[in-house]
Amino acid sequence: MLAAYQMVATHGSVTEADPHRLIVMLMDGALSRIAQARGCMERKATAEKSLHLQRAIAIVDELRCSLDLSQGELAQNLDSLYDFMSRQLLQAHVSDRLELLDRTASLLQEIRGAWIALPPEARALRKVPR
Repeated sequence: MLAAYQMVATHGSVTEADPHRLIVMLMDGALSRIAQARGCMERKATAEKSLHLQRAIAIVDELRCSLDLSQGELAQNLDSLYDFMSRQLLQAHVSDRLELLDRTASLLQEIRGAWIALPPEARALRKVPR
């Protein structure tokens, strides 16, 4: 997961961030890469689009790997949703369909909003991501 954190290190110091903040940083990094890929699609910059989508997929996969699936239905649902997002990004890469990027970004924004809304006492109970 360190490599994914380093990809989004421009948002602040990874070494000083708590696990909750690291997840937000990953989500922000994925959203940024999706937005950059969208711009590349619009400009027909295929090589750049590929790079940004590969990075976005890698970040979403890291978010998925950080889940503790033994924690129940919510973690399992997030696992399925992250898998869906990765597949949507891959399909967007192959088909150059902007709506797939927009749908994925929208889903990720919703998860990010819920994650940020967690009360501090719930944040303290989170395990450090792998």
